[in-house]
Amino acid sequence: MGSTFLLAQESTTPAAAAATPRVAKAPKGFFGIVPQNALNEQEVEYMKAGGIEAIRAPLIWPAIQPTKKGAYNWGAFDPVVEEAARQGLSVLPFVIATPKWLAKKETTLPIGNATQRKAYVNFLRAAVERYGPGGQFWVEHSPSKIREEQAKEQQGPVYELPGARLKPIPKPVPIKTWQIWNEANFFYFAFPVDPIGYAKLLKLSTPVIKRAEPGAKVILTGLFGRPNAGKKRGMPAAQFLERVYSVPGIKNYFDGVALHPYAINSAQLEEIVEELHDVTTENRDRVPLYITEMGWGSQNDFHINAFEHGVRGQVEELQKAYAYLLANRNRLDLKQVYWFSWKDLPESCAFCDSVGLFHFGPKFKPKPAWRAFVKITGGKPRP
Repeated sequence: MGSTFLLAQESTTPAAAAATPRVAKAPKGFFGIVPQNALNEQEVEYMKAGGIEAIRAPLIWPAIQPTKKGAYNWGAFDPVVEEAARQGLSVLPFVIATPKWLAKKETTLPIGNATQRKAYVNFLRAAVERYGPGGQFWVEHSPSKIREEQAKEQQGPVYELPGARLKPIPKPVPIKTWQIWNEANFFYFAFPVDPIGYAKLLKLSTPVIKRAEPGAKVILTGLFGRPNAGKKRGMPAAQFLERVYSVPGIKNYFDGVALHPYAINSAQLEEIVEELHDVTTENRDRVPLYITEMGWGSQNDFHINAFEHGVRGQVEELQKAYAYLLANRNRLDLKQVYWFSWKDLPESCAFCDSVGLFHFGPKFKPKPAWRAFVKITGGKPRP
């Protein structure tokens, strides 16, 4: 779901190979992943073994509410939360897309009229009430609830309650952090690109989330660092955030900023991160930073796609990026970093087919980048 299909933004050659940089120790919960593939128990076991502590996943509104009068169908998102929780991993959902029954395009932010706003607020409230602390999802998966429903089945007719057929989750991992939209500064996910409109979406979202769960945190859309589209199709992350800050009182509506610093190399990644940090500093906002996507591909297509550096180049950029981010974590107040992605996905965006830590397929065929990643996390290469 990243902005990863773009062609090379610059014709600069990759940085020369350097010695493996020293990597500082990470705090608990720091390492995340953004999968492109459906998850199962074995996938998440591998993640857990490798030191991954969080999964970022799209909460796609049209998939959950495809029709105006239909009930919410959580079937596409429940398995992600279920498999993650069973291994003790947290989930960071990013709310994305407007249903076709509300807008012609899914990239339309649901702020244009009262019908859109009401439907969006209702959907968001339902999501928080389902997956937040004490939510219906956790009730359905509680061992006592499942035993109760199984006992009813044995005594009489088959009940249609979902808990009767679910695996128990002994220790809930409720969702406490919510991300509003994906790359709202890039036309692939939001059109037209409109920072003031996005601020209106925040003002809709945050009160709903925090009324449903007072302890919840709301973080900004993951801003694509430097999109090469202009005007209404793209805006640099730092410029977009600056315009969001121009809205009076907007600081009260988010608890973190988020960035997708896709770059030709780790040196440019540092530039993009520092640019965004400068914006928060200049606006006197000591707000935490989240890197909710970053990555480089393992195909050797740098002159076609700026984010692909070959097998060894993927390792080198990964190592240098994490070294910089961990060394500067306290100064940046950096909470989490999510690598995009877990496995390659063929026939997808221009570098989605090589950005994974594993090759595509049901088996686990690691790349050298996986071994490098595990050394940084302190995890193991396999369960």
